[in-house]
Amino acid sequence: MDTHRGVHATSLFLLLLLLADAATTEAKLAPDYYIKTCPRAERIVTDVVSQKQLSHPTTAAGVLRVLFHDCFVSGCDASVLVSPNAFARSERDAAQSQSLPGDAFEAVTRAKTALELECPGVVSCADVLALASRVLVTMTGGPFYPLRLGRKDALASSPTAPDAELPLANSTVPRLIAMFAAKGFTVQELVALSGAHTLGFAHCSEFADRIFRRPVKGGGGAVAHDPAMNPAYAKGLQDACRNYQRDPTIAVFNDIMTPGKFDNMYFVNLQRGLGLLSTDQELWTDPRTRPVVQRYATNQTAFFADFARAIVKLGVQGVKTGRDGEVRRRCDMFNGNPVVPGG
Repeated sequence: MDTHRGVHATSLFLLLLLLADAATTEAKLAPDYYIKTCPRAERIVTDVVSQKQLSHPTTAAGVLRVLFHDCFVSGCDASVLVSPNAFARSERDAAQSQSLPGDAFEAVTRAKTALELECPGVVSCADVLALASRVLVTMTGGPFYPLRLGRKDALASSPTAPDAELPLANSTVPRLIAMFAAKGFTVQELVALSGAHTLGFAHCSEFADRIFRRPVKGGGGAVAHDPAMNPAYAKGLQDACRNYQRDPTIAVFNDIMTPGKFDNMYFVNLQRGLGLLSTDQELWTDPRTRPVVQRYATNQTAFFADFARAIVKLGVQGVKTGRDGEVRRRCDMFNGNPVVPGG
């Protein structure tokens, strides 16, 4: 009995130590972190990224997706930005990273380049990604949220971590809840962050199993679809994705109603059977997530408030400070790596 109490006390002590360490790390971040070393940092990122969004309207969705991939895997440390080279692989080699959009990486690279001209070696790539994400959320109509800065860039990038830690396009809600819970997120925060799918697109291969299921008997070659889908929507997707196996670049907007606007239409669509990915639509069918979807579908203000809190929480996941990281001169390679990253 005493042994059990001792084990429990030790486990609790270790948990408290981990929580205290996380709180200390987050405390090193500050909204005005660059006020003396690079006072125009936020303005520079805003100007560069805004121009990129105006010329390439899919940039916002891409940057948000890269932010999620970065923060969900080993923390918000720009490890996803590191390119592989002849000597080492990186997160971008993982299957889960293959569809990350080039527009997002280019936006961060442009902003970092401008910052290096103004204040070399000062602003981390992790902070550039965080700042760029907020700029693009607000630029597309979403909420403004507070942002603490001072993250350092990772000293490593694992090619296997993304596939182990990131949810798949066909992950079930129980699996999603478990994966998010492991990172400290509630069911409500899971649904709120999923609302980022109000922007962007998905390649047909990511949802083909929902729209091309099996021949319908006596249907003259017609193809059945996931019964959770709106029939007219499924037919439109079948037409759009007819040649996706020959052309894997074919993609469809996540939100067919307001694809370029950050709003609550994503949740309204789920109620109508217009969810693109199975992970989207299942948020409406699962009793644990359905009430949250209903709330956000009818109350955009509530969605914005909850999304803002959730993305702030996401943005401090596993951040590196002090000697745990570095400020990269280039976002696609470590400072100690003299090799120009290649494909």
